[in-house]
Amino acid sequence: MKLTRIQRMMFIAMLSAQAVVISLIERGIPSPFAFAPGAKLGLGNLITLIALFTLSKKDTIKVLILRLSITTFFAGTLSTLMYSLAGVLLSFIGMLAVKQLGPKRVSLIGISTIGGILHNLGQLLVFAVFAKTWTILNYLPILAMTGILAGFAVGFMGNFILERLDILNVDENWIANR
Repeated sequence: MKLTRIQRMMFIAMLSAQAVVISLIERGIPSPFAFAPGAKLGLGNLITLIALFTLSKKDTIKVLILRLSITTFFAGTLSTLMYSLAGVLLSFIGMLAVKQLGPKRVSLIGISTIGGILHNLGQLLVFAVFAKTWTILNYLPILAMTGILAGFAVGFMGNFILERLDILNVDENWIANR
Protein backbone atom coordinates (compact mmCIF):
# COMPACT_ATOMS: atom_id res chain seq x y z
CA MET A 1 0.00 0.00 0.00
CA LYS A 2 1.38 3.38 -1.00
CA LEU A 3 1.21 6.05 1.72
CA THR A 4 -0.13 9.51 0.95
CA ARG A 5 2.12 12.51 1.64
CA ILE A 6 0.30 13.25 4.91
CA GLN A 7 0.41 9.61 6.02
CA ARG A 8 4.14 9.46 5.23
CA MET A 9 4.79 12.64 7.25
CA MET A 10 2.77 11.24 10.14
CA PHE A 11 4.68 7.95 9.94
CA ILE A 12 8.01 9.83 9.99
CA ALA A 13 6.85 11.82 13.02
CA MET A 14 5.59 8.67 14.75
CA LEU A 15 8.83 6.78 14.17
CA SER A 16 10.87 9.78 15.32
CA ALA A 17 8.81 10.14 18.49
CA GLN A 18 9.13 6.42 19.22
CA ALA A 19 12.89 6.57 18.73
CA VAL A 20 13.18 9.56 21.07
CA VAL A 21 11.09 7.91 23.79
CA ILE A 22 12.96 4.61 23.48
CA SER A 23 16.34 6.39 23.59
CA LEU A 24 15.39 8.47 26.63
CA ILE A 25 14.06 5.43 28.50
CA GLU A 26 17.15 3.42 27.59
CA ARG A 27 19.40 6.06 29.19
CA GLY A 28 17.90 5.10 32.54
CA ILE A 29 18.44 1.37 32.12
CA PRO A 30 21.74 -0.11 33.34
CA SER A 31 23.94 -1.56 30.61
CA PRO A 32 23.38 -5.27 29.98
CA PHE A 33 27.03 -5.52 28.95
CA ALA A 34 28.99 -5.68 32.22
CA PHE A 35 32.21 -6.38 30.28
CA ALA A 36 31.91 -3.13 28.27
CA PRO A 37 31.37 0.02 30.35
CA GLY A 38 29.09 2.51 28.60
CA ALA A 39 27.75 0.04 26.04
CA LYS A 40 23.98 -0.32 25.65
CA LEU A 41 21.55 -2.17 23.42
CA GLY A 42 20.77 0.83 21.25
CA LEU A 43 17.06 0.13 21.10
CA GLY A 44 16.52 3.41 19.24
CA ASN A 45 18.23 1.70 16.33
CA LEU A 46 15.20 -0.57 16.09
CA ILE A 47 13.32 2.42 14.72
CA THR A 48 16.13 3.13 12.26
CA LEU A 49 15.86 -0.45 11.01
CA ILE A 50 12.10 -0.14 10.61
CA ALA A 51 12.51 3.17 8.75
CA LEU A 52 15.16 1.64 6.50
CA PHE A 53 12.69 -1.02 5.35
CA THR A 54 9.51 1.08 5.17
CA LEU A 55 10.65 4.52 4.01
CA SER A 56 12.88 6.03 1.35
CA LYS A 57 16.51 6.91 2.13
CA LYS A 58 15.56 10.59 2.33
CA ASP A 59 12.70 9.92 4.76
CA THR A 60 14.87 7.61 6.87
CA ILE A 61 17.43 10.39 7.17
CA LYS A 62 14.62 12.69 8.36
CA VAL A 63 13.79 10.20 11.10
CA LEU A 64 17.45 10.04 12.13
CA ILE A 65 17.85 13.83 12.22
CA LEU A 66 14.66 14.29 14.23
CA ARG A 67 15.67 11.55 16.65
CA LEU A 68 19.15 12.97 17.20
CA SER A 69 18.11 16.59 17.55
CA ILE A 70 15.14 15.99 19.87
CA THR A 71 16.98 13.47 22.06
CA THR A 72 19.94 15.85 22.35
CA PHE A 73 17.59 18.72 23.23
CA PHE A 74 15.98 16.75 26.06
CA ALA A 75 18.95 14.86 27.48
CA GLY A 76 22.20 15.66 25.75
CA THR A 77 25.14 17.93 25.26
CA LEU A 78 27.21 18.97 22.29
CA SER A 79 29.60 16.08 22.89
CA THR A 80 26.78 13.51 23.09
CA LEU A 81 25.42 14.94 19.85
CA MET A 82 28.81 14.47 18.18
CA TYR A 83 29.17 10.89 19.43
CA SER A 84 25.61 10.01 18.46
CA LEU A 85 25.85 11.70 15.07
CA ALA A 86 29.04 9.82 14.17
CA GLY A 87 27.57 6.51 15.30
CA VAL A 88 24.23 7.02 13.59
CA LEU A 89 25.72 8.20 10.29
CA LEU A 90 28.29 5.43 10.02
CA SER A 91 25.70 2.86 11.08
CA PHE A 92 23.11 4.13 8.58
CA ILE A 93 25.59 4.21 5.69
CA GLY A 94 26.78 0.70 6.51
CA MET A 95 23.29 -0.74 6.89
CA LEU A 96 22.19 0.89 3.65
CA ALA A 97 25.22 -0.51 1.80
CA VAL A 98 24.76 -4.03 3.19
CA LYS A 99 21.02 -3.95 2.43
CA GLN A 100 21.94 -3.48 -1.24
CA LEU A 101 23.31 -7.05 -1.23
CA GLY A 102 19.73 -8.30 -1.17
CA PRO A 103 17.74 -10.67 1.02
CA LYS A 104 19.36 -13.82 -0.37
CA ARG A 105 22.80 -12.67 0.86
CA VAL A 106 22.05 -10.89 4.13
CA SER A 107 19.21 -10.90 6.64
CA LEU A 108 17.69 -8.09 8.68
CA ILE A 109 19.66 -9.43 11.63
CA GLY A 110 22.87 -9.21 9.58
CA ILE A 111 22.08 -5.65 8.56
CA SER A 112 21.32 -4.70 12.16
CA THR A 113 24.52 -6.36 13.40
CA ILE A 114 26.62 -4.38 10.90
CA GLY A 115 24.81 -1.26 12.11
CA GLY A 116 25.62 -2.05 15.74
CA ILE A 117 29.31 -2.58 15.06
CA LEU A 118 29.61 0.54 12.90
CA HIS A 119 27.75 2.66 15.44
CA ASN A 120 30.35 1.74 18.06
CA LEU A 121 33.18 2.38 15.60
CA GLY A 122 31.82 5.85 14.79
CA GLN A 123 31.66 6.76 18.46
CA LEU A 124 35.18 5.45 19.08
CA LEU A 125 36.53 7.48 16.18
CA VAL A 126 35.04 10.67 17.62
CA PHE A 127 36.52 9.83 21.01
CA ALA A 128 39.91 9.20 19.42
CA VAL A 129 39.80 12.64 17.80
CA PHE A 130 38.83 14.31 21.10
CA ALA A 131 41.45 12.37 23.08
CA LYS A 132 44.06 12.93 20.34
CA THR A 133 45.09 9.30 20.47
CA TRP A 134 44.25 6.29 18.35
CA THR A 135 45.01 3.85 21.17
CA ILE A 136 41.36 4.10 22.19
CA LEU A 137 40.66 1.86 19.18
CA ASN A 138 42.08 -1.00 21.27
CA TYR A 139 38.61 -0.99 22.86
CA LEU A 140 37.08 -1.81 19.46
CA PRO A 141 37.09 -5.63 19.82
CA ILE A 142 35.09 -5.36 23.05
CA LEU A 143 32.66 -2.85 21.54
CA ALA A 144 32.42 -4.96 18.39
CA MET A 145 31.23 -7.85 20.56
CA THR A 146 28.56 -5.62 22.13
CA GLY A 147 27.63 -4.39 18.64
CA ILE A 148 27.17 -7.96 17.47
CA LEU A 149 25.03 -8.90 20.46
CA ALA A 150 22.97 -5.69 20.39
CA GLY A 151 22.64 -5.81 16.60
CA PHE A 152 21.37 -9.38 16.80
CA ALA A 153 18.79 -8.45 19.45
CA VAL A 154 17.62 -5.35 17.58
CA GLY A 155 17.53 -7.24 14.27
CA PHE A 156 15.50 -10.02 15.82
CA MET A 157 12.98 -7.50 17.19
CA GLY A 158 12.96 -5.68 13.84
CA ASN A 159 12.17 -8.90 12.01
CA PHE A 160 9.30 -9.56 14.39
CA ILE A 161 7.85 -6.05 13.94
CA LEU A 162 8.30 -5.84 10.17
CA GLU A 163 6.45 -9.14 9.70
CA ARG A 164 3.43 -7.50 11.31
CA LEU A 165 3.40 -4.21 9.42
CA ASP A 166 0.90 -5.31 6.78
CA ILE A 167 -0.41 -1.81 6.14
CA LEU A 168 2.97 -0.44 5.13
CA ASN A 169 5.01 -0.86 2.00
CA VAL A 170 7.52 -3.32 3.44
CA ASP A 171 9.62 -5.11 0.84
CA GLU A 172 8.14 -8.61 1.03
CA ASN A 173 11.30 -10.22 -0.36
CA TRP A 174 13.17 -9.32 2.82
CA ILE A 175 10.49 -10.73 5.06
CA ALA A 176 9.97 -13.94 3.06
CA ASN A 177 13.70 -14.70 2.80
CA ARG A 178 14.83 -13.95 6.32
